[in-house]
Amino acid sequence: MKSVGIDIRNIALSFGSTRVLRDITLRVEPGEFFALLGPSGSGKSTLLRLIAGFNQHQSGELLVDGKDVTGTPPWLRNVGMVFQSYALWPHMTVWQNVAFGLEARKLSKPVIDQKVAAVLELVDLADFAQRRPGQLSGGQQQRVAIARTLAIEPQVLLLDEPLSNLDAKLRAQTRQELVRLQRRLGITTIFVTHDQEEALTTCQRIAVMDQGIIQQVGTPMDLFDFPVNRFVAQFIGSINLFPGSISREGNQIKFISPALGSVVLPKGLELLESKMELAFRPHAVSFTGDHHATDRLGLRGIIEDVEFLGEVLRYDIRTGDALIRADIAHARGVAPLRNGTVIEFSVPSSELRLVAA
Repeated sequence: MKSVGIDIRNIALSFGSTRVLRDITLRVEPGEFFALLGPSGSGKSTLLRLIAGFNQHQSGELLVDGKDVTGTPPWLRNVGMVFQSYALWPHMTVWQNVAFGLEARKLSKPVIDQKVAAVLELVDLADFAQRRPGQLSGGQQQRVAIARTLAIEPQVLLLDEPLSNLDAKLRAQTRQELVRLQRRLGITTIFVTHDQEEALTTCQRIAVMDQGIIQQVGTPMDLFDFPVNRFVAQFIGSINLFPGSISREGNQIKFISPALGSVVLPKGLELLESKMELAFRPHAVSFTGDHHATDRLGLRGIIEDVEFLGEVLRYDIRTGDALIRADIAHARGVAPLRNGTVIEFSVPSSELRLVAA
């Protein structure tokens, strides 16, 4: 199966007076597992349906394998889509569901039988061919939906919230199966989700969307470690954010914050022209070590709340007008600190980031 690239160039789409997609430009590489991530109403599903041909943009270009498919109907795009509901025929067997698209293309029975058998073997459902969807688990139903899509040999696989109907344990198991299948096939895949964990654990790159705009594109680690603005910083994981301003004193650059006071910024930190906030992740906070070292931001506060999350203890610490979140690794047998405890804590300077407000 040939891997193809997708180029989205300056695409805009409106429903009436409502602008849903605003000047979207994006490149998905051949064979890439790519995610569109964002909250409800961000435009991610609209963009996916546009690639499939169910929505039409008013301006811009959409190229699949270098060919502009603008105006091409869905059934001529050679793009396969798996819907959130799976859309399986309940009265048909697994075999019949998978064969449905092939029969619609009027292929011969021997060819259909060969393709259905091959794709059911691929998704490990060969032994379930004569069962109906109601006799399968949620994860198995999802694999039937994927098998039905793969049977027509699409150039691109589109997945619209495919794990949202599964419970937490099955969701984790199924996403691992999905990653293995995609790597084995090498098919260009775009995965829509509002769940950051799903996107971070499955996809090679992610486009974070909000209000019809792509806020940032990058690898999971890039988005987590180097968010470009407040929205991305808060949507990818949890983070501490503090507004302030920059002050230059000799060779030192300081961040002046009402909450944190004067913080000497590490060298090499990118300074922004726009309004900015100082940011660091809760897991970067430490209760141990030299809190007054020159390569650390040292702070002092009062514990207001603590949550036990299994692997970590999550503390909310009051420092002046600011509430700082700290995730401290849990050690068996070690009791959490109590509310009202005064504590010194610190953050390595290397963990500090500036993001656009």
